[in-house]
Amino acid sequence: MKTISIVTPCYNEELNIRECHARVAALFDGELKDYRREHVFCDNASTDRTAEILRELAAADPCVKVILNARNFGPMRSNFNGVMAASGDVVLLFLPADLQDPPELLPQFVKLWEAGNEIVYGIRKTREEGAVMRMARGLYYRVLTGLSEFTLPPGVGDFQLVDRKVVEAMRSIDDSYPFMRMMTFECGFTAVGVPYRWVERRRGVTSNNLPRLVDQGLNGLVTFTPAPLRLLLFLGFGIAALALAYAFVSLALGLIFFRQLAQPGMMTIIVAVFFFGGVQLFSIGVLAEYILAIHSQVRRKPVVFERERINF
Repeated sequence: MKTISIVTPCYNEELNIRECHARVAALFDGELKDYRREHVFCDNASTDRTAEILRELAAADPCVKVILNARNFGPMRSNFNGVMAASGDVVLLFLPADLQDPPELLPQFVKLWEAGNEIVYGIRKTREEGAVMRMARGLYYRVLTGLSEFTLPPGVGDFQLVDRKVVEAMRSIDDSYPFMRMMTFECGFTAVGVPYRWVERRRGVTSNNLPRLVDQGLNGLVTFTPAPLRLLLFLGFGIAALALAYAFVSLALGLIFFRQLAQPGMMTIIVAVFFFGGVQLFSIGVLAEYILAIHSQVRRKPVVFERERINF
């Protein structure tokens, strides 16, 4: 009998944990009754009753496994640590405790996996969120996928069912701040998407606020594309070239018409400021390329520090 692992990161989710557990368990009593269940909850040092509820669930259900972090390490690190702890033949990388991604899609994901697809990913075709956030997310992922060396399908998040071989490939990527939704596609393998409706949060308050979203977004850009740094490089070239062009045009006009475009000395100051500004940007871009290479080699600290594991 094959084992399906489901990973649920949580932080102050006392209002949602029991329903999340119950809806997953119901699937394995029905459509997925021929599979073993492993539901890994990763608590990020919650300050409400989440950890207490998880202990109760783990005591009553041996299929529930719990990781209690020593402090809040952020959702991405905590989630990735849970995936690395999962032991199933196939792993659902992320099932949110607030159930914005519906667990009822899991049977369909499993059928596609059994058909030979090593990555089955959900596509958020419609979103129950404001127009501004929807447009911002869409623009970010178009930029990210357009600049990276591989393609992330539009609307894809961490709601992905991946084969064990994909999990092991992800394990070999030694990154202290993993960006999972692109990591799976970076590994390659056969993938297929399933469109669905991403619903708004029904209970509780999300901890994934704007500063955290910006941090995650920047992490994705830095991790999967050097384009921002190279943009500085080319911007420096461009500004320096424009400054030199302005200097030559001013010189030519002065020689031809025997007049200056500005007060004496002003043109020299303008050219010098823009030229050296361009040179500085160019230098920063070159240095940043080396720093990026060094940075990718020295990130060796653990993803999280755990306080306790239950039912492992």
